[in-house]
Amino acid sequence: MTETLTPRGEIGRRPMAWVPVGLIAVAATLLLLATAGRYGYHRDELYFRMLGDHPAWGYVDQPPFTPLLDRLAIELLGDSVWAIRVPGALMIGLAAVLAAALAREVGGGAGAQSLAASVVFGTFPLSAAHVGSTAAPDLLVWLGVLLFAVRALLHDRPRAWLGAGLVAGLGLYNKHLVVLLLLCLAGGLLLVGPRRVLRSPWLWAGVAVALLVGLPNLIYQVVNDFPQAEMARALAEDKGDESRVLLLPFQFALLSLPPVWIAGIVALLRDPAWRPIRALPVAYLLMLVLLLLIAGQPYYPLGLLAALYAIGAVPTVRWLAGRRARLGWLVAGVVIFSVVGIGMSLPVIPEDRLAGSIAAEANQTVSDQVGWPDYVAQVAAVFRALPAGEQARAVLFTSNYGEAGALDRFGRPLGLPEVYSGHNELHHYGPPPDDKTVVLAVLQAGPARVAEMFGTCTEHGALRNAAGVENEETEDAHIYVCHPTEPWHTLWPSLQHYS
Repeated sequence: MTETLTPRGEIGRRPMAWVPVGLIAVAATLLLLATAGRYGYHRDELYFRMLGDHPAWGYVDQPPFTPLLDRLAIELLGDSVWAIRVPGALMIGLAAVLAAALAREVGGGAGAQSLAASVVFGTFPLSAAHVGSTAAPDLLVWLGVLLFAVRALLHDRPRAWLGAGLVAGLGLYNKHLVVLLLLCLAGGLLLVGPRRVLRSPWLWAGVAVALLVGLPNLIYQVVNDFPQAEMARALAEDKGDESRVLLLPFQFALLSLPPVWIAGIVALLRDPAWRPIRALPVAYLLMLVLLLLIAGQPYYPLGLLAALYAIGAVPTVRWLAGRRARLGWLVAGVVIFSVVGIGMSLPVIPEDRLAGSIAAEANQTVSDQVGWPDYVAQVAAVFRALPAGEQARAVLFTSNYGEAGALDRFGRPLGLPEVYSGHNELHHYGPPPDDKTVVLAVLQAGPARVAEMFGTCTEHGALRNAAGVENEETEDAHIYVCHPTEPWHTLWPSLQHYS
């Protein structure tokens, strides 16, 4: 399983191994579809469901693609958690194909392509694709940009930069993190070359394509005073220290079989045939430094690490050539890590046995899918206990978008009033009318802060779920009935917050 060389000494591409790669991609998609309806909504899905009702070119905390995609899924397939998760299941299959295509670009045959495609069975790729969040589209964007970049650099096809620019421009509608990838890739080219590429008119044409395609979203940021810069600052303040501590350890948990992507880094730095693309591992190192400086989330390099895994599949398979014992260890490793990835990310444990499990304790994405109908039922019980006059003057208020999304999704059939929140984009959907003088609030705040927000309040218990799973809501959230002393239009600006 060695790479092939053309007469000019360039790495030749092997045929695409559609059968094994296709089987891996289909298996990943079917697995996600089969488990999509278990547990409940993730807090991000509940939020995006609300944002999808307010189409826009952008929101204060993210671009518009994922909320609109979730809304499209609901319109086509019905208002269910399963419908929202169908696009992610399809994307994980496509990510497997893109990873295999990257291995093919660097000379990988069927074995390397199959190993590269297995990257999608890691804990974080599966978690990203299971819930309707921005992470799955972002994984595709990064793999797509890097696929075109490798084609341009390794095979001297400069027009491929146009494809990289197109994918990056489209990616701006999902997440602006692709800008970090482009900056780090440019830094890698500047440091280790080939520097002549930075003078290529095709590369700059690709930059122009990215700017042109992403222009409406960029205009939204300019017109609204760059709200996502404010969001980034809030995240750094809220989770910055934790993110810095976890960044390096997380790199070894993001994907299955870390030795494969490590082999990719080593081979890229040492193999003369891959000299044109040695900027990739340098870009990864620059990414880590940049994230340490800006306190970025530890999972942000996922797409770049997946590309290094795909490339590392080639020297890994080469190392195994003719060694059946080593091959057996590799197959066993892929199977074991895939099983662990499935168990840690997908709803395979019955919900009534989830409390205290390793998956629920270690992966917040799992625990955040449990309890939302229970929380809404608790709020509804407090609402029904209010006198009729207070019910007519009541609105709901929450400390975060997950609580707001749950009340919006499950509260209306229970007769609950409109829900408002000061969290992120939801602040723009208020304030409530001034004649709504009773607040039924779900707040993650101590008594002093609650009194500062709304004046006189009475607590009505903490949120609990029937499964006994601990998550952000069961740790901090309580139900209050408040009677604000100030009108909403005066109170509302002080309730805005980002996180």
